[in-house]
Amino acid sequence: MATEKINMPQLGESVTEGTISSWLVKVGDHVNKYDPIAEVMTDKVNAEVPSSFTGTIKELVAQEGDTIAVGELMCYVDTEGGSSSEETAESPKQSTDTTDTNEETTKDQTMKKRYSPAVLRMAQENNIDLEQVDGTGRGGRITRKDMEKIIANGGVPSPKPADKTVEKETKSTSVEVEAKPKTPTKEVQTPPVATQAGDVEIPVTGVRKAIAQNMVRSKTEIPHAWMTVEVDVTDLVTYRNSIKNDFKQKEGFSLTFFAFFVKAVAQALKEFPQLNSMWAGDKIVQKKDINLSIAVAKDQELFVPVIKHADDKTIKGIARDISELANKARTGKLTSEDMQGGTFTVNNTGSFGSIHSMGVINYPQAAILQVESIVKRPVIIKDMFAARDMVNLSLSLDHRILDGLVCGQFLARVKEILENMNEGTTSVY
Repeated sequence: MATEKINMPQLGESVTEGTISSWLVKVGDHVNKYDPIAEVMTDKVNAEVPSSFTGTIKELVAQEGDTIAVGELMCYVDTEGGSSSEETAESPKQSTDTTDTNEETTKDQTMKKRYSPAVLRMAQENNIDLEQVDGTGRGGRITRKDMEKIIANGGVPSPKPADKTVEKETKSTSVEVEAKPKTPTKEVQTPPVATQAGDVEIPVTGVRKAIAQNMVRSKTEIPHAWMTVEVDVTDLVTYRNSIKNDFKQKEGFSLTFFAFFVKAVAQALKEFPQLNSMWAGDKIVQKKDINLSIAVAKDQELFVPVIKHADDKTIKGIARDISELANKARTGKLTSEDMQGGTFTVNNTGSFGSIHSMGVINYPQAAILQVESIVKRPVIIKDMFAARDMVNLSLSLDHRILDGLVCGQFLARVKEILENMNEGTTSVY
């Protein structure tokens, strides 16, 4: 018997650590390779960490609530005969053990509806109703091998009407990744604060702790500068309001103002690629793809999923992505893939009624644009007052990468695009 280590995996681009929100196993439990063993929270995604081996949990080194760096030890697993996980899984003895374990866990269906991205994809591609599948994994979990066996045998269960409880009960999806050790960032030591009767102490853990550390790093390392422009979006508002009901009825999701702003930003970034850059110490990396990060809130948690190749998408396509990513965030289904690859951030602060704000840059990007609330203001047009729909666009920029000239030109271009969005010039399709 050999003892193997399971370390904290890389759960997203630029993620350096994760917080163990809960262990899904205990010492003495038998696990198969790819079975989820722990739920982990980072500043980018909530995910399940899969076991790298088939064997028995020997020791849980990290405790629930602990924040550990990528590559650091989580637990020990005893594997039989010292063989690799693949060999162990294929050996006759292991097959017998697995069968015994499956028989023991058929009554336990606590993890029946925890589907990995691979299982979900295979079910969708082959029209398989997962409710009709008996999982052989831990707690009744449906494994990739279960799906491969069903597809190979042609014994695909007939689909039944969609069950919305799947969406409600699915808390998160597992992410299968390899650990890539990184140097953890040092926490800033904060002096103790005196408390008195009536004060409420809220532990800083999980997503909130990760966000705090990332924001400190951004403000510490990046020399921020700010610019704001005022945009007249009266024609855009009129156009969007005239088609939003028909659009929702036809497409099944909402056509938000934010989709128009994201489209304008993506178009302007193609013309000013300097803003689509990242600082890399001794060089600046100008990214080819335009992948726009957007902030999505769930209760007290904030996630920043990514709209990939936003410059190639129509307003309708962007609106669909916004709707789908927001729904994934609310239902705990965001994956590491949804969070990776962002090159520029557009933040919809206007949804809270904000009219002016200065965003903290999403490290290691070069800039973040705050789209503020659209409000009616009196504006002078041809020496006469007129009520117009106005919005402020506030840009935070990394002054190591960007200067005021190019950023001013970029904002002027975004303003020009938005002020010319109307029924005659703009199609959402």
